[in-house]
Amino acid sequence: AGLEAVVLVPAGATALGKLSQSVAYGARVVRLEGDFDAGMRLVREHAEALELYVVNSLNPFRVEGQKTIVLDLLQQERWRAPDWIVFPAGNLGNAAAFGKALREALAHGWIERAPRLLAVQAAGAAPFHASFEGDFARLEPVHADTLATAIKIGAPVSFRRAVRAIRETNGAVLAVDDDAILDAKAAVDAAGIGAEPASCASVAGLKQAVATGLVARHERCVCILTGHLLKDPETTLAYHEGTLAGVESRAANRPVTIAPTPEALARALGE
Repeated sequence: AGLEAVVLVPAGATALGKLSQSVAYGARVVRLEGDFDAGMRLVREHAEALELYVVNSLNPFRVEGQKTIVLDLLQQERWRAPDWIVFPAGNLGNAAAFGKALREALAHGWIERAPRLLAVQAAGAAPFHASFEGDFARLEPVHADTLATAIKIGAPVSFRRAVRAIRETNGAVLAVDDDAILDAKAAVDAAGIGAEPASCASVAGLKQAVATGLVARHERCVCILTGHLLKDPETTLAYHEGTLAGVESRAANRPVTIAPTPEALARALGE
C-alpha cells in the first residue's frame, strides 16, 4: 500500500526478538524515553496531528482481527464451547475482542452458552485485577514492573470493553507473579510448543485458579498463548542459566561448559 510503518518502543525495555523483527522488516523504529504507557499517551493525543494511524487495540479493526482467535477455537471444538478461556491480559485488547466474539457467536446461534473468560495479569502490572477486586468501580493506573514485557502495561486502554467482557461471561481476573509465569513457560517450552513469557501467564493463571477452587478440575479449559518463543529469547536463556534477579528458576535446564575431551563429556552426561 506504500505506507510507512512506524514502531514506537520503550528504550532499553523491548525484547530483542521483537525489536529485531521491526528493524529487519523495514519499519521506522523510534525508541521512547519512557514506558509503553507513555508511548500510548503520545499517540492517543497527537496521532492525528502527526498523521499517524494507530493500529493497536484502540483500533476497532484490530479487535475484529483478534476476535478470530476465539472463533477459530470454537470452530476447532466443533462449536462445543469450553468452560473457560484463559488468556494473558495487558492492554486488554484480547479481553475486549474475546468478549465481542462470544457475544456474536451466541447471537448467531453458533454456541449454546459462552465460556467464562479468565484474564491473567502479571502481579507487577495488574491494574485490571485490582479493579476487578473492587467490582470494577475504577481503574487506578500503576507503574508496571514485570519480566513479562508483552503485558507490562500500567494503564490499559481497552479497560471498559474488557470489563463488559468479564461481566457478560461471569469471568474473573487473576494476578500471578513472575516466578509462576516463568515456571509455566518452562513447562510449555518443554512440551515442544514454545512461547514468550507473557503468553504463559495464562497457564500460570489456570494453575492458580485450580489450586484456589475458582476452576474445577473437571472443567474444560483452553489457555491462549499469544507470542512465539523467539520473541524474547534472552529471558528464556537467563531463566535456564539462573541469572534472573529474584527468580528461582525452579525448572531450569542449565547449559554446561566443558573441555573438548571424551572424559569431560562423559562427566557432563552423567550429571
